[in-house]
Parts: sequence; structure tokens; C-alpha cells
Amino acid sequence: MTKPSPLSGFPELLPTQRNAELAIVGQLAQVFELHGFANVETRAVEPLEVLLSKGEIDKEVYVLRRLQAEQDARDTGLGLHYDLTVPFARYVVENSGKLEFPFRRYQIQKAWRGERPQEGRFREFTQADIDIVGRDELAFHYDVEVARVMAQALADLPLPPLRLQVNNRKLIEGFYRGLGARDTDPVAVRRIVDRLDKLPVAAVRALLEDVGLSDKHAELCLALTQIRSTDGSFVDQVRGLGVEHDLLDTGLAELAAVIDGCRGISNSGSRSRLTCASPVVSTTTRARSSKP
Repeated sequence: MTKPSPLSGFPELLPTQRNAELAIVGQLAQVFELHGFANVETRAVEPLEVLLSKGEIDKEVYVLRRLQAEQDARDTGLGLHYDLTVPFARYVVENSGKLEFPFRRYQIQKAWRGERPQEGRFREFTQADIDIVGRDELAFHYDVEVARVMAQALADLPLPPLRLQVNNRKLIEGFYRGLGARDTDPVAVRRIVDRLDKLPVAAVRALLEDVGLSDKHAELCLALTQIRSTDGSFVDQVRGLGVEHDLLDTGLAELAAVIDGCRGISNSGSRSRLTCASPVVSTTTRARSSKP
């Protein structure tokens, strides 16, 4: 029998590796539960219109279809979930009458994404999520709570020094609105900037100009992405870019509160602190307000 070749992007663990994975998952679950988060598991598939609602993800969704299914079969139009956020949003809406709000949930489950396999990125992976969902309004202090729980969960693992990166969407959107580019959609700008981890800076700058930003405004957006801080000094760095907007002020204040709230949390297995940085590309905390 010919020796099978590994399937790129779909890792299989040896027993010792699997034991290590189970230990990590168990430790994360223990911390989440100690802070009052309930475990849920959602189905592996969702309707394609739900999965594609976030946009720019269509090339990464694995479509589910029976080999000999009829064209109009009821199970067509389904795909494997590429993260746990979209399924959880659907879960909350579907079960809103049976849940108590604010609803604290944690979820550790497989997800599938049609990525180009490379170091640190797989097509099949395990994702760990925590969220707090409120009905109508959700107090800001829950953002601080989510960040602290995440930081504590990671700090309790026997890992090298870690950095938890957090940001605030109000800060980002307020900054883009403060640029004064009336004909430019702030959401479109954010989606382009989010691609900095996949595209060269020059390519992102060109895309920003394509959606209507001037050279100066594009450079300011890129300058914002370079700001990192382990304390509240990032506020002065952002203000130093000369952009003003009420929503930006709110975002700066909230992000400063999150970083201050995580102060002092450190890796238990080392002397190095687990610090909170303030990048502007990816949102890490997820306390949400929902109207189910």
C-alpha cells in the first residue's frame, strides 16, 4: 500500500501533542467557568447567506453538499463555519427567549477556513471564544471584564511571555470619520486596513486611495496601525496624528480603561508581564449588545 501524503492545512496530532492540546483546552475552560461563562456548542454548518453576511469571506468558505444530491435538495446552500462569531450570533437570536441576559458564553470548537496553508494558519483549527451579550444596551465595564478574563486564561498557561492585543472599533471608526473624507465609507477603510497582515503596506495604501482617500489620509491610516503601547501613552500618540472626532474620543477613553483594567496580570510561570498592547487592526475583546 502506498504511504498516504499529509493533507496540507488539516493537522493531525500525535498522542503527546493531543494530550498537550487537551490540557490547554481544559485550563482555558476552567478559567472561563470560574468567571461565570457557560459553555455552548453550535452546529458545524450554517446557511451560506448567513456565513457570507460579513463580506469578503466567500473564497474561504467550504461548501457542504452530498455527492449525489439533487440540484434543488434542501441541504444545498450550506457551508462549514469559518469562525465561531457568526454561528453564535445566530444561536443567540434563535434562543433569545431561553437565555438570561447579560449572557456569558465560552466556546471551544473546530472551525474550517479555505486559507492558503502557511506557518501559523490552517484550514482546520480549534478556536476559543468568550463573549458577553446584552439585550439592547451593554455597559462598557463588560469590555474590561472580557479582556481581563482572556488575559488571565492565557497567563495561567505554561507558555512563554505573551502579549494580549486589544483595540476599540469606536477609536478606529472615529479616526476614519475624523479624517473628513466625506465620500469614503469608514467600514470599507477598516476592511482594507484589516488586510495588512496579508498584503504589503504599498498594496494596502493603493487600495485606500482606490476608495477615495488622499495620499495624506492614507498615510495617517497607516500611521495609526503602527501605534503600540503597554499603557495609556497610546492616547497621546493617536492624538499626535492631528485627527479629531467625538467617536474617536470615546474610543480612546474606553481602550485606555481596558488596558488599565488588565494592568498587573502576568504569566504565572515566568517573571515577565503579560502586557496589553493597542494595535488598530484586530479587535480582541468581544462584549456585545444584542437585540434578539
